[in-house]
Amino acid sequence: MREHVLLMDTTLRDGEQTQGVSFAPDEKVSIARALLQSLNVDRIEVASAGVSHGEKEAVTRIHDWAARNDALDRVEVLGFTDHHRSVDWLVSTGGRVLNLLTKGSEKHCTEQLRKTLDAHLKDIEQTVDYALEQGLLVNVYLEDWSNGYRDSRDYVYRMVEALSAMDLRHIMLPDTLGVMSPAEVSTAVGDMCSRFEGQDFDFHPHNDYGLATANAMAAVESGAAAIHATLNCLGERAGNVSLAEVAVVLKDKLGVKVSIDETKMHDLSQMVENFSGKRVAANAPVIGTDVFTQTSGIHADGDQKGQLYQTELSPDRFDRRHSYALGKMSGKASLTKNLEDLGIDLSEENQAKVLQRIVEIADTKATITPEDLPFIIADILESGDYQHVELLNCSITSGLEIESTASVRVRVGEEIHKSSDSGNGGFDAFIKALRKVLDPGGFEFPELIDFEIRIPKGGHTSALTECFITWEDDGRRFKTRGVHANQVFSGVNAAMRMLNMKMRQKDSPEGESRPLEKPE
Repeated sequence: MREHVLLMDTTLRDGEQTQGVSFAPDEKVSIARALLQSLNVDRIEVASAGVSHGEKEAVTRIHDWAARNDALDRVEVLGFTDHHRSVDWLVSTGGRVLNLLTKGSEKHCTEQLRKTLDAHLKDIEQTVDYALEQGLLVNVYLEDWSNGYRDSRDYVYRMVEALSAMDLRHIMLPDTLGVMSPAEVSTAVGDMCSRFEGQDFDFHPHNDYGLATANAMAAVESGAAAIHATLNCLGERAGNVSLAEVAVVLKDKLGVKVSIDETKMHDLSQMVENFSGKRVAANAPVIGTDVFTQTSGIHADGDQKGQLYQTELSPDRFDRRHSYALGKMSGKASLTKNLEDLGIDLSEENQAKVLQRIVEIADTKATITPEDLPFIIADILESGDYQHVELLNCSITSGLEIESTASVRVRVGEEIHKSSDSGNGGFDAFIKALRKVLDPGGFEFPELIDFEIRIPKGGHTSALTECFITWEDDGRRFKTRGVHANQVFSGVNAAMRMLNMKMRQKDSPEGESRPLEKPE
């Protein structure tokens, strides 16, 4: 087993084979730079040669940046056994590393290419020789190697013997259809590494059986020099192995050194999520939104008393934070943790009342956010302390190809104000009308980062609308939630919650030193 294993990210090539995913040139360049410079991945694969004009533009820009930042040897492009075509395309983009796709199974060679192994090897040698003449570095993929090794090992052995005589860097062993088990990987990769000692082998796992991470671990234990992965498990069918999972597993479970900066993984994951349009599951290991959230009250109590439910997967390690969910399984410790974060003190009696109300609400509501707490508390205490701003009346009108308008009557403290304005949509007009009331008093509106509207699954046109707005205030992000039968007014309610949270924070004696809410 190697002391240091290379990680090659293929989000921009194999990941783009995900159904419905196509990165624009600017997006590709941004992801490539972040992978190499911020996350510090050892190698990246960015495209297939000759795909499109837009692809060539993106690859050229990536190569140009990499050349100026001493990273050109870390950027790789998939090419084909077509003598000069792929090589010329790569050279024209300023690239230096060719990942040559060859047939790693006899069936692919004879049935798809309709060639003998000797004929295929002749084509490979011709392309490799030409690439080397152009000053390129060459790696070779053995496509469908996993099935090829199972069905005809002699074919694989003969092919690798011939490739070993060529001037190659890595021979890459793909489980193209994700069919291997960890035991099969151990046997096959171990055999290749011992039989062809001194040759660097990469392992390229897919996740069709949900075994990709375990298979990557088995490959490294058996001598693989590098693992190929993607951000957010993007890839064809069930996707490739998760870069975040592999990096953490190799480090924690095998004691292997990897180069990446773990604190940047979540940021990169979110970037790819936004650019790809493919949402990461909330419970995805390491990068999911909920993986550092404790739901059970027992867990919160154990953490409070002695960090009893903490592991090596500490959120601080990934520049994230623990949170404690509020719901029917919450206990006093969960409530206490959230009250501490909000800077709210309650008596034992009132804490019990609030906890009971949380359980009641949770029976009809999927989740309760920390932002809901001040309103639950206000209701329990029959107090107006948390209603610093109250919307007394609001009229919003919209029409086709005309500006929307909003008229509001609000109570701020003890004063009643009226205001109106127009904007690009009803919500924009409402916010502008509120600004006329609050800006003169020095209130600073946080920046709106994300606006999400949804109805319950299977809901009808008459269903309640749930709106989540993500805000950023002094570098801290937090969400507020609003519910209403009207989509615009669900956003209005979420905005009103934000105003009251901010004013509650401002009035708190320690408000200046506490964040509004945990960062996302």
